[in-house]
Order: sequence, then C-alpha cells, then structure tokens
Amino acid sequence: MAEKYTDAQKKAIDKYRQKNKERTNYLAKRSTSKNFISKHATLEDLEELKKLIKERESML
Repeated sequence: MAEKYTDAQKKAIDKYRQKNKERTNYLAKRSTSKNFISKHATLEDLEELKKLIKERESML
C-alpha cells in the first residue's frame, strides 16, 4: 500500500503540531469526547454529561 503522506507533508504536519500544541490537544480531546458520546456512552453517562454541560454553561 502506498504511503499516505510524503516526507514533506509529514514534516509540515509535525511543524504545525509543535507550533499549535494547544489547538491540537483541544481538537483531539473534542474528537474523543464526541466519539465516546456517539458510540459508547450509556444512558447514565449521558445524564451525568448533561449535568456537567449545564454547570459549564453557567460558568461561561
């Protein structure tokens, strides 16, 4: 199977990630959260998350 990225693309991606660590971490955590909610969360998990979301909204 052919490589997904060229060496130049890999270097550019690594450079971006190093320069934008906060944004990269934010996006990774957001993706993980969405995946958990849509594919793995139980009804109990969703109820707890709703409470946490309401608390967070009131803080913002």
